[in-house]
Formats: sequence, C-alpha cells, structure tokens
Amino acid sequence: MAAPSLEALLAPPGVAVVTSECQQGVLGDPAVFPELAAVARSTALPNVVRLVEAARDAGVPVVHALAVRRPDGRGASANARLFAAAARAPVALAPGSDAAALVPELAGDDRDLTSVRGHGLGPMAGTDLDPVLRNLGTRTLVVTGVSVNVAVTNLVMDAVNLGYQVVLPRDAVAGVPAAYAQEVLDRTLSLLATVCTTDEVVAVWRGGGAS
Repeated sequence: MAAPSLEALLAPPGVAVVTSECQQGVLGDPAVFPELAAVARSTALPNVVRLVEAARDAGVPVVHALAVRRPDGRGASANARLFAAAARAPVALAPGSDAAALVPELAGDDRDLTSVRGHGLGPMAGTDLDPVLRNLGTRTLVVTGVSVNVAVTNLVMDAVNLGYQVVLPRDAVAGVPAAYAQEVLDRTLSLLATVCTTDEVVAVWRGGGAS
C-alpha cells in the first residue's frame, strides 16, 4: 500500500499540531538544559511559531504539551538520570510559574489547548493528550518542539502505537548534539513518521501544496 501524500495527511479536519515542551524554562534563558535551549532557539522555535500560526489560520487545532514538576518533587518520576539532572537545574518548572509557561511567541491564542504532565518522559503516555486529540477528531499529528533526544521521540512512538499518523517537520524539532538529532530523524523517526520541512507543511495549509 502506498503511503498517503503529505497533502492527504495534513488536510483538515483530522489533523492537529502538538508542541512539546515549548516553555520559557526549557527554551528561554535561563533554561533547564542551556545547550538544548540554544540549539532550539536558533532554528526550531522560529519554525514552530510559523507552523502554529499557519495552523491557526487554517483552522487546525494546536495543543501545547507542557512539563511541570512540583518544587518538592512529590509525584514526579525519579527513576532515570535525566530526572535527577532536571531536579538539580537552576530552573524549576513549577506549576503556575513563569518558567513552566508557554514561550511568549506561542502564547495568547484562546483557541489553543494545553496538556500538562508532571511525570514521565513524553507528552502522551499517562496524560490527557490522547483523549484530547481523539475528542478533536485527530488522525494525524504534526509533532514539533523538544527534544529529539527523549520527549519528541517518545511522542512519535506513542502516537504511532496508538494508531495516529505522524508528520514530523525536521526543522521544527531539536535535540543535542544537533548532528545526533538529525541522525535520529534519518535513521529512526523516518521509519515511523513522514519527515518533511516546515515550508512543506505551511505550503499545504496555505493552499500551495507541498513542493
């Protein structure tokens, strides 16, 4: 069976954008992991903004997946080195804090939805993201944000396991080192998702079709 075209995958209704951890304490300054923030701000974040704006204009839902951690750590995962490193960071993604909030470039549109997690490695497992997307009638996710190292890769795999199609604009996600993230996209995620560019997605939603 031939793979569906990008135009078919992205045709509303049935498609939604998910941003992963596009938060001030993740992509801003200071950040939990400064190297990741610097890489993401250089290319990925401007492209996430472009995609979200094009989605809104096309009537495509946008769901922002946010990560938080209580200051006392209660209820948070502690079974991986990543969690320990995040807990030692000078920035805390406390619920309701500025650090946990969406970056200003993406905030302020009441049509957008949010899904908040306080544990785990990715936006989908153990959260309300799946039922929210299904209630929106979603069949295809456009996955953006950070990081290809962990959360984005988890999201792609969880979404595929749950039966969604996934579109992954490679210039709207980031990981560290940047070359490693590109290898993951080419060697792993391209087997699971339709890897493309921000320009191609925006062109479809603005009526130009994918080049």
